[in-house]
Amino acid sequence: MANSLTKSIIKFTTKLNPIAIGTKFFPTNSLETEYVELFNYTQTILFEIEKAEINSDTILKNLIRDVGGENIPKDYTFHELKPAENKIEEYALVSNIIMGSDRYFYIELPHPSNLINIFVKIIENEKGEIVEKTATELVARMLSKNDAIRVAIELIGIGLSEGIEVISAVGMTGAASIERAIHYTQSVGSFPGIAFTKLGGEYALVFDSPFLLRESRPVDLENYLFIDLIDSTKFIDKNGRTQLVDLMTGIKNFIETECEGELEGYREGGDDFIARFPSKDLAIRAGLDAAWFALENGAKIRAGIGRSRREAGERAQMVDDIQSTSPLSLVVFELANGLYAYNIPSEFSRTLINLVENEKPKLIGVFAFVFIFAYIMSVLGLGIFSFVGVILALIYAVVS
Repeated sequence: MANSLTKSIIKFTTKLNPIAIGTKFFPTNSLETEYVELFNYTQTILFEIEKAEINSDTILKNLIRDVGGENIPKDYTFHELKPAENKIEEYALVSNIIMGSDRYFYIELPHPSNLINIFVKIIENEKGEIVEKTATELVARMLSKNDAIRVAIELIGIGLSEGIEVISAVGMTGAASIERAIHYTQSVGSFPGIAFTKLGGEYALVFDSPFLLRESRPVDLENYLFIDLIDSTKFIDKNGRTQLVDLMTGIKNFIETECEGELEGYREGGDDFIARFPSKDLAIRAGLDAAWFALENGAKIRAGIGRSRREAGERAQMVDDIQSTSPLSLVVFELANGLYAYNIPSEFSRTLINLVENEKPKLIGVFAFVFIFAYIMSVLGLGIFSFVGVILALIYAVVS
């Protein structure tokens, strides 16, 4: 966890508010380990550009937007079982990026019914996978949390039309969804409804009267990633156009093969492109990987993620308006109702961060050297050359 001095220096030089440097996410498999090591080795910074306001009203508004108003009946009550903190937890964000957005949901009937078999067919038609099933319970895995909530609401409506009260809950794992259903009945009672988490809080939709949706279907939310190489002319002058083509081709191939992205309007030899993804977490992951890959090849990118091509492009262009001391390699995206960005620091910036975080004696020595050098130069009447001490100190810090 970065100390306050590091964050203050970063905020002063970038004019942005840093939430985290690296990640606190604890990996449990090889893929997670690979990404956590990249976050921490490159000291990737999560910035807050526009703070999200997280409360019950915004949670419900975002839920209706993401699940689709047409997939939620008019008559319901919204319960806050556990309030979310009004802040973004970076490790939860990293978890979603690495592990994806697939979610499990649990369905419970009050007594055995053939309805459970009808539910199975509906879930499978919705591209869900049945994990466990009994006469009164089932656990299924869906492609996303929003799909899980949407399908659960549909099943609850069918149950109510048959006079059967269905209880459901969504969780990261099957066990988590069952535990959430237990908490739901303890907090709300055995009323038909669904419990879920959003941004660290726990919530529920409870349905008091029968309903039948006209048609439940996924919300067609597009996820676009706009990528543009920063100062491509300078990069070509230094490395040649062939290196630019190799760099952009490498990013393009990774996006298509590893992140399920579809490129639109890519021109070989160009320095920008737009790609479309099936989910936002894949778009963020692609932007991060592109930024890491570019940095490894001596380049920086500006990237934006949005629901339209224009929105993605506008968010990428925001990088130009940030009054930083040097151009920032940023991946800008929306979270809740705020704007956030991942920054991949340059090697020089990482060295300074490491000095502040882990080499305090060396840092004190560097400052002492600069002070003494500047004092001696002033005594000798050569104060104009004091900057040489700063340069020597920086060279020492980088080399050592």
